[in-house]
Amino acid sequence: MLLHQVATGDQKSFTILFEHYSKTVYPFALKLTRSEELAEEILQEVFLKIWLNRENLPEIENFGAYINRMTRNYAYNVLRRIAHENLIAFELSKQMTEEVNNTEEAVLHRDLEHSLNHAISCLTPQQKLIYTLCYQEGLKYSEVAGRLNISSSTVHTHMKLALKFIRTYCIRINTLTLFYLLFK
Repeated sequence: MLLHQVATGDQKSFTILFEHYSKTVYPFALKLTRSEELAEEILQEVFLKIWLNRENLPEIENFGAYINRMTRNYAYNVLRRIAHENLIAFELSKQMTEEVNNTEEAVLHRDLEHSLNHAISCLTPQQKLIYTLCYQEGLKYSEVAGRLNISSSTVHTHMKLALKFIRTYCIRINTLTLFYLLFK
């Protein structure tokens, strides 16, 4: 009955569904990823997808199994993405280590750092602050949220937008080497 109500767009029913199932989705995602931030991201993505595809909810026979599978699939996708990013960062790091030995490459490295700093300076003040706290000070999203008195999802959104802008900026200046500085 609850799934049918959510399927019709009833936000109150969706809130009830979220409150009930988030108690299992978050711990499961945390167990798979061992990261509070990733577990929060997965929780948001799972329920966003449920809401966006709510018209299909009445067709689901075992919602508990469905949401567990969805959570597992999102967790694996996130872990694959991170592994891929880490591999790229490692390869770029290795390449940069070899190249920085040369004086010309050292100059290039400084120029790339300047470009990254310029990209960061173009962020909105809120994005710049959150990026600085997360990447340069190493704080977790929940710690940043507590410090700034905002929700973790707001921190996640600002980080997502900041990283998207920086990546777009990097592509625009046509250099993948800058990604090394971003992910080191």
